[in-house]
Amino acid sequence: MSISIAIVEDEKNYNNALKKVINYQQDMKVVAQFFDGNDALKNLPDLSPNVVMMDIQLQDMLGIEIIEKLKKEMPETQFIMCTSFEDDEKIFNSLKAGAMGYLVKGESMDKILSSIRDVYNGGAPMSFSIARKVLQHFERKLPEIKGLEELTNREKEILELLSQGLLYKEIADKKCISIDTVKKHVGNMYRKLHVSNKVEAINKFNHFKN
Repeated sequence: MSISIAIVEDEKNYNNALKKVINYQQDMKVVAQFFDGNDALKNLPDLSPNVVMMDIQLQDMLGIEIIEKLKKEMPETQFIMCTSFEDDEKIFNSLKAGAMGYLVKGESMDKILSSIRDVYNGGAPMSFSIARKVLQHFERKLPEIKGLEELTNREKEILELLSQGLLYKEIADKKCISIDTVKKHVGNMYRKLHVSNKVEAINKFNHFKN
């Protein structure tokens, strides 16, 4: 059975080049080409192709918006971003929206074809430069979460009370300690968690608990 593919790309030459190469393969076929976002948004659900090659920056909307709107309607369809953008925000917004692959347009056609097969078989293909950015992102996040393990039990208790909205004085009364002691614990927590205010500390604490 051949892999059905839709291409959403407003650069006509690139769209047609993709179609030509894909249709030359025995195991895949382009079932639709879209040159703007609204057309894709309207017609993709009826087609439900196995794979959608999605440009990020269409002239009328972002490809990310299309995925966000269609992912629930098309749970079996896999989306691959195929774009010239490599900035972190677009990468992570695409992945959060439900894209399973992210390719840079400079990739060879062989890489694009293997990525289509890969995503169809449950993989998550990415260009090397994108994969490196994703790994670097998580490497930056890990030390931040580790800080929570360094908190003492008393510091965790105070952070829990802060997250419940209690003031320093209320925490001091509840724990039978002075306000200065509470402030000292809070200062230690900020240092260990690499944060500079209460909101950041609470957000990190809630993220860790979840």
